[in-house]
Amino acid sequence: MKSSVLAGVACSLALLAPAFGAPAKFDAGALQVEQRGQSGRAIILIPGLSSGPWVWADTAARLEKHHQVYLLALPGFDDRKAVPGASFASLVKDLATLIESRKLDRPVLVGHSLGGTMSLAFAADHPGLIGGVIAVDGLPVFPGTENMTGDRAALGEQVRTQFVNQTPEQYAAGQKEFMRLRGVIDPGLADRLAVLTSHSDPAAAGAIAGEVFQLDLRPRMKDITVPVVEISPFNAPDFAAFGLDEAGKANYYRGLMPGVADLEVVSVSPARHFVMFDQPEKFAATLDAALAKMLEPGAKQARN
Repeated sequence: MKSSVLAGVACSLALLAPAFGAPAKFDAGALQVEQRGQSGRAIILIPGLSSGPWVWADTAARLEKHHQVYLLALPGFDDRKAVPGASFASLVKDLATLIESRKLDRPVLVGHSLGGTMSLAFAADHPGLIGGVIAVDGLPVFPGTENMTGDRAALGEQVRTQFVNQTPEQYAAGQKEFMRLRGVIDPGLADRLAVLTSHSDPAAAGAIAGEVFQLDLRPRMKDITVPVVEISPFNAPDFAAFGLDEAGKANYYRGLMPGVADLEVVSVSPARHFVMFDQPEKFAATLDAALAKMLEPGAKQARN
């Protein structure tokens, strides 16, 4: 009798858990979503290529105290199985499904890398659904390809093929190399993060990476009517060969986002691509300042 009562209580508590702040998990199309926090304006956190919600662990823990936080996991990444037919465009549509089905009131999109590019694409398509975009080293065109002319399909296919033909061991080695050269400054941290990013499907990563290399969303930037903050990490030794200083890199990023009416580019240094790990305090302060701008009462909102 006692054990059955305890079982019933445990079941009831499990059903009521979301009301007391425990994470609620659900799907929105191919997106896997974890909701944390029950009050305040909504913030949607989107990871980058081959990454997962762990990118936002510290950020989510801070923000959920005063906001509804939605952590996204993309198909094929971070031990998630790939979803047939999932693409950059379909994931942007799934983001709209999330916002509309949950009746979120102009959430702010915070995206890292691929997630930042997705956020900018969404803002161009659906400015009336969101309150702003914070892109963390995510841009409307892949840096270094902005001067390409003609069809980008061949470049996209080349990138896709490089990923698809890798064994899991080769993919893991590639992640380690990337993390050490471009991911974070500390080699030990780079190796630890590479273990996490290698828990992804090379084919799924290649498919969406190939799509991103084909993208040039710059003509759509004029359609964004919400505030955009671009966080630009900078590590001086990485750019010495290009003769580019911190202000120069920020200006370069600004030039890749023509037409955004309300754009702020904020540099954080010294930091590489995963700036939230290299400079957690500076990143948190920069993010909080951007959110305050977008979430304060009377903040400029998009026109439908």
